[in-house]
Amino acid sequence: MPHEPIWGPHKDFVYSGNDIGYMYGAEYQSPGDLFGMSTWTDDVPCAVCLGTQYTISLMIPGRIQCYPGWTRAYHGNLATGAHTHKAASQYVCVDQDPQITTGGANENGKLFYGVKTKCGSLPCPPYEEGKFLPCVVCMK
Repeated sequence: MPHEPIWGPHKDFVYSGNDIGYMYGAEYQSPGDLFGMSTWTDDVPCAVCLGTQYTISLMIPGRIQCYPGWTRAYHGNLATGAHTHKAASQYVCVDQDPQITTGGANENGKLFYGVKTKCGSLPCPPYEEGKFLPCVVCMK
């Protein structure tokens, strides 16, 4: 989220119904050591990759190297929301040396969890049951 918000016309709109969403900050959660954090409450900053000579970016789970013809932007650990949470989630690649943002609070809003393999619809082999997945972000 930007440090200098520019509000639209509905900032002070009054509504008390339950059919709304909330914007939370994201937190590194479990297991903290996977992301290099000493606690489970460190907040996740926004990340943007700038590759002026590239037009395509691709996140590949299960690898730390790009395929031939691609350039690695970064690699690290795959993260997502907990499978027991009812909220929508997506997979993201957290850099191997993640940063934190200060000034947040432990709200348990959007939580980043490490992703383990689950054999069945995921073919094993080549994957192995219950292993944390790495990831790589590649550009072309």
